[in-house]
Amino acid sequence: MKKTQLKSIVAGLALAALASAPFAHEAHNKPKPKGAAELAPEQKPWGIAGKSSAVKRTIDIAMADDMSFTPSVIEVREGDTVHLRLKNRGKELHELVLGTTAEIEAHAAMMKKFPDMEHDDPWMVHVPAGKTGSMVWTFNRAGDFDFACLVKDHYELGMAGRVRVLPAAMGGHKS
Repeated sequence: MKKTQLKSIVAGLALAALASAPFAHEAHNKPKPKGAAELAPEQKPWGIAGKSSAVKRTIDIAMADDMSFTPSVIEVREGDTVHLRLKNRGKELHELVLGTTAEIEAHAAMMKKFPDMEHDDPWMVHVPAGKTGSMVWTFNRAGDFDFACLVKDHYELGMAGRVRVLPAAMGGHKS
C-alpha cells in the first residue's frame, strides 16, 4: 500500500470518527423524539437522575457572567431528590455539570479539545442567557461533589461550586 493511500485511509477514518462524535453543544437537553426508548438512569458516584414525583425540595441557583453560581455551596441529605432550578442572569450561555472533581476536570479537558461537543446527560443542564433550566437529581451517595460551568473558559475563571451530601443519619440541611 502506498503512503498516500494510507494517509487517505487514516484521514477517512478520522473524519468518520468525527462525524459520529456528537456536536452542537448548544443543542443540549433537547426533547427526545416521540417514541424514543428511555434508558434506565445511570448510577454515578454523585447520585442518579431523579423523578419529579420524588422531589423533596427545590434549590434555586443563579448563574452570572462574573463566573459565579449563587449559592456556590449547597447541602442536601443522602437519599434526597432535589429539583435544581437554574436561572441564568447573564448575557452568555452557562451550564451546570454535576460530578466529582476528577470527572469535572476530565470533562473540562474534553471540552477544550472538542468545544462543539454535544452532550445530553441528566447531570448536565445548559441555560441560555436570561433563561431558566432545571435538573432533578437524587443524591444517594454521601460525600462532597462539585458542579461547574464548562462552557468556554468559565471553569478556569472560577465558575464552580460544591454539593455537600450529608449522610442520611444526620439531620437538617440548608441551601
